Order: sequence, then structure tokens, then C-alpha cells
Amino acid sequence: MDGRLEDIDGRWRLRFTRQLAHPRERVWRAVTQQEHLAAWFPQRIRGAWAAGAELTFSDPQGRGPDFTGKVLMYQPPSLVEFSWGTDVIRLELAEHGDGCTLTLIDMIDEIGKAARDAAGWHTVLDRLEHHLDGTDAPWSAERWRAVHAGYVVGFGKEASVIGPPGNG
Repeated sequence: MDGRLEDIDGRWRLRFTRQLAHPRERVWRAVTQQEHLAAWFPQRIRGAWAAGAELTFSDPQGRGPDFTGKVLMYQPPSLVEFSWGTDVIRLELAEHGDGCTLTLIDMIDEIGKAARDAAGWHTVLDRLEHHLDGTDAPWSAERWRAVHAGYVVGFGKEASVIGPPGNG
């Protein structure tokens, strides 16, 4: 478990920090360009990366209606923040040696989904690392269940009352 659950003035935040062995500019492309996002992000994103721009999110397998969000901050190549449903997602990149540090923050509105969402972010960040390395993830959908169990224990019962996503 590399995700942390934090209470920030009564609002819940999931925080993930990963040290990546890739230059910041390469990781920036992976977190903002459509062809790279499709390899790891759970939904397809359409729209311009510019502060104030509207984004449209859709499930690549058509398991639900599209919904919109908005780019809240965009500072290449170090910061992008956007609304995604009721959540606010923030991706920060900082140079670190020959690679970079990626910090993903998800501001959530409901503590009960923290373990579920943490397992999701953990899994997709693993997929991002494999994409950057040019390899396929060596696991199936069972990966979510495996890491979810650790977040249930780590975050506790209150953070685990909302179960797997509809596709989990």
C-alpha cells in the first residue's frame, strides 16, 4: 500500500507518491496525452488541457454515461488538476535525479469509498509505470482485489463501506 488517507479540514484526500525512473517530460506526456492516457487512466478523456476548459470522461467499454469535468490548473510540465465527477484529481511532477516524483492527489467527498478508490489508483499507477517502461502489466483484474484488501485493513471499516466499482 503506497496510498495514504488524509483528513484536510474535514475533507478526505488520497495521496500517492511514486518515484519514477523516467524524465519529467516523458511522464508529463503520459499523464496528459490521449494515446498515453488510454494505456493507464480508467476512462477516456476528451477536451483541451487548459485552465477552465471542459473535459468529457467516458468509459472505454461503454459501461455508463459520459460525464464532464473541468481543468482547474494546468502548468506544464509539472501540474495538472481537474474535476472528475465529485472528485478533484491533482497530478504533480517534480524532477528527481534522472527521473521524477509523481504525486497523485484525489480529493474525495465520502470517506466510505476511500479503500475502493485507493485500490483503483494504486492499480492504475502500477499500469502507468508499466506503460512508461514499455511493458505490459503481468496481472489481470484480480490486482484490484489484492491491493483493495490491504487498503481495507490500513484505512479501517469506515473507509471501506462502499464496495468495488461496477466493473470490479
